[in-house]
Amino acid sequence: MDSGMNEKTTAELEHLRGLIDGVDQQLLHLLRKRLDLVAQVGTVKHGAGLPIYAPQREAAMLAKRREEAKNMGIAPQLIEDILRRLMRESYLNEKDVGFKQVKKDLGSVVIVGGKGQLGGLFSQMLTLSGYQVNLLDKDDWQQADSLFADAGMVLVTVPIAITCELIREKLTQLPADCILADLTSIKTEPVKAMLEAHSGPVVGFHPMFGPDVGSLAKQVVVVCHGRSPEKYQWLLEQIAIWGARIVEAEPERHDSAMQLVQAMRHFSTFVYGLNLCKEEADIDTLLQFSSPIYRLELAMVGRLFAQSPELYADIIFAQQDSQHAIGDYLDNYREALELLKRGDRNEFIKQFQSVAKWFGDFAPQFQRESRIMLQSVNDMKTN
Repeated sequence: MDSGMNEKTTAELEHLRGLIDGVDQQLLHLLRKRLDLVAQVGTVKHGAGLPIYAPQREAAMLAKRREEAKNMGIAPQLIEDILRRLMRESYLNEKDVGFKQVKKDLGSVVIVGGKGQLGGLFSQMLTLSGYQVNLLDKDDWQQADSLFADAGMVLVTVPIAITCELIREKLTQLPADCILADLTSIKTEPVKAMLEAHSGPVVGFHPMFGPDVGSLAKQVVVVCHGRSPEKYQWLLEQIAIWGARIVEAEPERHDSAMQLVQAMRHFSTFVYGLNLCKEEADIDTLLQFSSPIYRLELAMVGRLFAQSPELYADIIFAQQDSQHAIGDYLDNYREALELLKRGDRNEFIKQFQSVAKWFGDFAPQFQRESRIMLQSVNDMKTN
């Protein structure tokens, strides 16, 4: 009897699994159809010079799909997760089509330091947009005069430590109408150096992403205006077409924010990794006992140490004022540690509530956003 029941159960399971396989095949065909339709939308967008990322359209579409899913008894978050993953794939594919060229009479673009990773990324994006791009690296300066002669834009992307010196010494004889721009993560001194070295249009950029991004969709590019913004307005439009979000800021305000956004964060991550190393922590063991949130934290620490130490040394050491922000962080850490040593649980709760009040509506917003990221981490861990 047990044997019969097992055979019946096995047959029933195989039948149901076969039906599921069939539905999976249908899903694959539907996904292929959706990707093809999105590619057609991308072609139309590129032809019209429209940004690949349309935030209002995306938000409205997701809200509608969530409501439809709810009415069908499907978890709204499930359809949002699927659609967001599909959109990421679409953004990666859209750049293969190329982008509309906003400024057709620019002349050539010279990227100083263009053989580096970030320079290579901007070289790719400009080339996909139809611009002639020439790379000028440290061993190519014998070609500089000929490259600069017909340059419509010179883009500087070299280590922070040598950026200002290079601008002042090498970029003083550019064509009058040439745009001089940089991609440095600090802005006050580079923008000042560019304004002193060049009498034409000047603008500072800080791409708030690494060179390993697959697409500029939803990425942030900070713009610090220098001189003659009307001469480089087309460039801001070009970057927006690539899908990035432009954030304008005064150089001093930018650098002040970067003390917290970059220098302090990177420094604290460095110390976290340094402590794990000195404690000789077994990462395999840590991962076995990790919740998705800790695995994500550990991944962010590991990500730092997978990149260039020179780059992060430049970011942290270039901003001397960041020592104050890092020092304040250390003082707050010591004060919090004293609470722990005293066993003052009530004061901990009081300060926790104070910080939660300061975060306000951002706290639940960040909780929702992190939940999506944690699901991705959990899926990766399972697989």
